Amino acid sequence: MSPLPQSSTPLAVRMRPTTLDEVAGQRHLLRPGSPLVTLAAETGADQGAVSVILWGPPGTGKTTLAQAIARSSGRQFIELSAVTAGVKDVRQVMEKALSNRDLYGTTTVLFLDEIHRFTKAQQDALLPGVENGWVILIAATTENPSFSVITPLLSRSLLLTLEQLSDDDLAQLVQRAVVDPRGLDESVRLDDEALATIVRLASGDARRALTALEASAHSAWATKLEADAVPTASAADASDADFDPDAEYGESDPDDDRPTITSEIVAQSVDRALLRYDRNGDEHYDVISAFIKSIRGSDVDAALHYLARMIEAGEDPRFICRRIIVSAGEDIGMADPNALTVAVSAATAVQMIGMPEGRIPMAEAVVYLATAPKSNRSYSALDAAIADVRAGKAGRVPKHLRDAHYPGARRLGHGKGYRYAHDSEFAVVEQQYLPDELVGHEYYAPTANGNERDVTARLEKLRRIIRGH
Repeated sequence: MSPLPQSSTPLAVRMRPTTLDEVAGQRHLLRPGSPLVTLAAETGADQGAVSVILWGPPGTGKTTLAQAIARSSGRQFIELSAVTAGVKDVRQVMEKALSNRDLYGTTTVLFLDEIHRFTKAQQDALLPGVENGWVILIAATTENPSFSVITPLLSRSLLLTLEQLSDDDLAQLVQRAVVDPRGLDESVRLDDEALATIVRLASGDARRALTALEASAHSAWATKLEADAVPTASAADASDADFDPDAEYGESDPDDDRPTITSEIVAQSVDRALLRYDRNGDEHYDVISAFIKSIRGSDVDAALHYLARMIEAGEDPRFICRRIIVSAGEDIGMADPNALTVAVSAATAVQMIGMPEGRIPMAEAVVYLATAPKSNRSYSALDAAIADVRAGKAGRVPKHLRDAHYPGARRLGHGKGYRYAHDSEFAVVEQQYLPDELVGHEYYAPTANGNERDVTARLEKLRRIIRGH
């Protein structure tokens, strides 16, 4: 039997803050005078009666904030899940809230989890209570409310965006759970590497971090109890053996019989291999470099491998998506203009649906980019033009291209002789566009890859017409 504190309630639930001061992270929403802090004030603070929609990734504290607000303010707290609740349940809550307000002067806080799962009709049922102040709605969603919440409800609520917890926030949360009487009550020790492993595997999710800690604590005690049950060797044997029974647990104090949670125990407990990856160190840059170069080199398998490493290491998906977008413009370019659309669409999808489902559109984008024809000629052409500008090869804009709309411009010859391209059959005319110093200079030289093969033929014709050849 484990000497850990006995409870049928998960550690993540036991450690849920009872006040806003205990909440980890989200400092941008908890400044003095902010809507959530005002909402958590005593019930006499009428200015706090405003409904809010909390939007953020899983494990960032949406439920925690709602419950802390309800406890701090002394208001009646009712929780519904959009997964199980229907219109009838919502109406019952509204009726009870109205009754409590009129009979007892009590304000009800209705916390609705996963509001994006509510249909339009179900969300419509919330409107009377929110609009008339029968309830203070705190709705939580992991999906963009602009797409998942009806406009009338959005307009009657404050939209607050929760940020993914930082590594420091998670470390503080885990360390508190180790010593807090509500948590593990100092029944285990946690070494620094194990703490870093839990934080990394949690990927900004507080619930995941505490679940991993709880599983690791049970595993550490099970290992210790199993070792303690093994019969000890005789004194003679022990004297001949160079064996320290405390070394296995990392214990230095002979009176301290607690096991130590190590990074290996954490990995075994959550069934995840340890992955060397420092989001602020060399491994971060090495992996993303290999990822981009694999896409550029059209090795789809290597690209997916490095994508998997970043996802498993808890890399910020927004960072990965930004690099995918850059790769689409830098390495594919005009060889397949759709690549940039695919990359941007994947980034938008990740923002809308979050992780872990966000890995699906990311994988699609990576496969598309890695297997697409490659060309860097668009951005290299721009770099060449920038180099000329920096070298002073700019020159004056030809007079016929200058703005002719302001008074006196025509007298200066601005716009004189300009040929409007759309007046020609193919919307291309013979005309000088570059400054005199750069006439005939060519920056863009398309490849024969993919779409650029067709661009090459068209570009040759365009240049001949424009230059009058």
